[in-house]
Amino acid sequence: MLIKPELFDTKKSFGWTVLFLSFVIVIRLLFDYTTYREFITKPFYFTQAKVLHSYQKSKNEKTYNVLKLQADEGFTFYTTTYKKENFSHTRIRIEIFPNEDISFWEYLGTFYVKSRIQSVEKIPSTFKERLMMYVSEQHEDRALASFYNAIFFATPIDRSLREKISLLGVSHLVALSGFHLGILWAVLYGLFLLIYRPLQQKYFPYRHALLDVGLVTIILLGVYLWFVNFPPSLLRSYAMVLAGWVVILMGVELLSFIFLATIGLVLLALFPNLLVSLSFWLSLAGVFYIFLLLLYAKNYSRWLVSLLLIPLGIFFLMLPIVHMIFPMTSIYQLLSPLLSVFFIPFYPLVMLLHLFGFGYFFDSALLGLFTLPEESGEYLLPLWLGIPYILLSLYAIKSKKVFWTVCGLVGIYGVYLFI
Repeated sequence: MLIKPELFDTKKSFGWTVLFLSFVIVIRLLFDYTTYREFITKPFYFTQAKVLHSYQKSKNEKTYNVLKLQADEGFTFYTTTYKKENFSHTRIRIEIFPNEDISFWEYLGTFYVKSRIQSVEKIPSTFKERLMMYVSEQHEDRALASFYNAIFFATPIDRSLREKISLLGVSHLVALSGFHLGILWAVLYGLFLLIYRPLQQKYFPYRHALLDVGLVTIILLGVYLWFVNFPPSLLRSYAMVLAGWVVILMGVELLSFIFLATIGLVLLALFPNLLVSLSFWLSLAGVFYIFLLLLYAKNYSRWLVSLLLIPLGIFFLMLPIVHMIFPMTSIYQLLSPLLSVFFIPFYPLVMLLHLFGFGYFFDSALLGLFTLPEESGEYLLPLWLGIPYILLSLYAIKSKKVFWTVCGLVGIYGVYLFI
């Protein structure tokens, strides 16, 4: 049996690649740090910004708006205002007041800064916003409208629904990620292949379906990534799909931890702000554990692996990682593996239903599902336990015994959390 070659011929070549990409990341961070120092030393700063999201909060019987803004210079920040305007579909000229309380890591991600709004300008609705309105109009419940816009367009989910989704353990189904991109790849590639095969057999039997159909699918997924404004987890996923398609065409081994590490470093070199993106690191961890499960499940049925081992395995193996960050815990989170399997046909189906104006079809079922969790606890895994778990997981690549040790540990941890 022929064995596919690895992405790198030797460990030495991989090591040099890691050093080069690490050097690029450091240089990029140094440039960003210089810009950051210039930014925080300014007493004030004028900029134009687009309102990405706005919502109201109250404090001391006063109501104010919280705005998430993207400046023309590229950085994203939060600010507050007591102006009673509707900030939907607006650009604002704003004076912000940077200070050294803003850390460099906050600057790379999203930071809060005090401000004074100079003017507000209404902007025409974009095609994306008109599509979002079309989706929203198919639902009487505002929370469900925000749920569908989140899974279609990577928009913020309604705050009233966010906690319920966390208690169900399905936040990964709402935030666009590799899971969604994998479903879209399967649907698009499968549909185009049905059209391509008869034409190929009749007119161009010498062509390679993976190259032609894959190229069209990759381009369409790239357009979708641009359309939803490059969410970090989806960006990582697209890079992996693109690189995976290329290495399969080259006949190189795809399910490789070296491949995963290389893609992660390339993305960090291109987009250093991903260093502070939680969704990026969680999605990377998810793929790592998928690869780890596939490494030790080679002899099992493909259907068993896809429909049982992967959903259950990822849920339990990610428990310590997730609970190092999010303490919220509910017994209903045990539904997460089952809901993840159901989401595979659900996602393309609801896209089709919304396209033809029947997006409300599952509203009653979803409302019933979202009202299930009522009680929760908070169990945060301390770093002194979480870091050894991560190190053991990494060592499990080389040792099957360590892998089963990791599985045992997450089993015990699952019993502690839920029973």
